[in-house]
Amino acid sequence: MTASTTRSGDHTDPSPHPVSGGPIVQLPTAFGDFVAQAWTDHVTGVEHLAVSSPNPPKGGRAPLVRLHSECLTGDVFGSYRCDCGEQLAFALELIHEEGGTLLYLRGQEGRGIGLANKIKAYALQEAGFDTVEANEQLGLPVDARSYTAAGQILAEMGLHEVRLLSNNPDKQHRLDKAGVTVVEMVPTEVPSREQNLRYLQTKKDRMDHRLTLDVEPVSNGKTPSTHTFDTNQD
Repeated sequence: MTASTTRSGDHTDPSPHPVSGGPIVQLPTAFGDFVAQAWTDHVTGVEHLAVSSPNPPKGGRAPLVRLHSECLTGDVFGSYRCDCGEQLAFALELIHEEGGTLLYLRGQEGRGIGLANKIKAYALQEAGFDTVEANEQLGLPVDARSYTAAGQILAEMGLHEVRLLSNNPDKQHRLDKAGVTVVEMVPTEVPSREQNLRYLQTKKDRMDHRLTLDVEPVSNGKTPSTHTFDTNQD
């Protein structure tokens, strides 16, 4: 199966998508001081969070924007099965330094299949399937995420031209269709690990992610695992 056939279809509707934002509050973090605003998608009822640098982008450039799909295992528990938590930290550090916004998109666990199905996919991956094959074995889309609400939130925030922090060109295509112009793709590749190398290779080979994977995987400082896992996210 080629990369072009692994898509589940374009879930981004270019028509207006009702969202509303709450109050803007201070959010001091380990990555620096930010401002945060919760947004409600009135079509799905899902609540998302915009975390923004309080400073304007450097040099008059378009703001950095990261669309970060919720990943409980990676973002909260620091799982090495994916690179999500490390990409989140990388993006927040860069956005704090250069200016921009991170949209934390909830309801997108496991590329939109949900937490329980993601764990089922893990079990299939441990049996030898890659992240694409595992979703297919479950009868689920390879990528079920929608960026319609994200595009509308960015528009409501006045972010019509952005530098997108992502290795995934599909996000650029989806935002373009939602009316947000991506003027530059800024890589978010973090060092691979022995536990996620196969996963990253699958994303590169089958989902067109812009990854180099030309560095030695980092170790977690413990006894090397005999398993190389695959998972599903960004």
